[in-house]
Order: sequence, then C-alpha cells, then structure tokens
Amino acid sequence: QVQLVESGGGLVQAGGSLRLSCAASGSIFSIGTMAWYRQAPGKQRELVAAVTSRGSTNYADSVKGRFTISRDNAKNTVYLQMNNLKPEDTAVYYCNAGVYISKTMFSNYWGQGTQVTVSS
Repeated sequence: QVQLVESGGGLVQAGGSLRLSCAASGSIFSIGTMAWYRQAPGKQRELVAAVTSRGSTNYADSVKGRFTISRDNAKNTVYLQMNNLKPEDTAVYYCNAGVYISKTMFSNYWGQGTQVTVSS
C-alpha cells in the first residue's frame, strides 16, 4: 500500500506565498509523474502542475509564472511553491502520483487534500 501525505496549506492574504509538500511512503519501487490538482467549491478538479521523474514540468495557464513544482526523488516528495496568491487560487489542493510497486505493477494514488484559502 502507498500513502501520500500533504502538508503546508492554510490561510494567506492575496499576494502572499505558501509551500505545499507531499510525501509518498509505503511499498514503492519507483514513482513516475507527480502532480498537484485543486478543486474549488462547485467546480471540477483541475490540474495545477505536474513534474515527471526526469524533472520535466507543465503548468496550468492560470498559475504560470506564480507557482513552481519540484520534487526530491530521494525523499519521494513533491513540492508546490505558490507565490503571488490570488483569491481565485482558493481550493482544496490534492497531490497525485503514479507509483510502481514492482517493475510491472502501477497504480495512481491521491493524497487526502489540503485547504488553501486566499483572502482579498
């Protein structure tokens, strides 16, 4: 079994910064792409940013230039540095990872979510 544990959410004023962390643990052979999604009330879950095992990244247009995703493969951890936060960034942020638990067995895992609230 694999667990993803997020931390770092909270309440911040517009223009402020937060750093989210997500650590994977359990029966891990290797980890592929790791990503952050978010879901605001009444809206669908959307991709915020993703990073491959080789470090290639992609971002939603709405966060380009403000958010930075990174990962520490030795720690099985992914980070999301969020700067210049806006009220529209308010959402529950979820970590996602594609995990190989053996050379051939792959599953997709989600964290429990962490609330980010940006006040105007």
